[in-house]
Amino acid sequence: MTNNEVSLTHGDEYIVFYTGGPYDGQTDTRISTDGSFDESVTVLVSLDGKESQVVYGSPVAKSIGDQVQVHYTWDVTASEALEDPDERLSEQ
Repeated sequence: MTNNEVSLTHGDEYIVFYTGGPYDGQTDTRISTDGSFDESVTVLVSLDGKESQVVYGSPVAKSIGDQVQVHYTWDVTASEALEDPDERLSEQ
């Protein structure tokens, strides 16, 4: 996939695919506000009532027919730490 194939204008929708982290395999629809796609996406994750901001970056875009798909990868170093699932279980 290359970013060279992508053409967006203000107001165009594109599909986001998340890889890795708590949003792995999820999709989302976003709207281009400036004729391009976002360089990173920050999502709010709630685990057992505790919220963390998780960053997805390194976008790779591809046009498929009339649809633009942008794949983002979990950026562990830019994200807030997520609680270890084993630690959550030991607190109960």
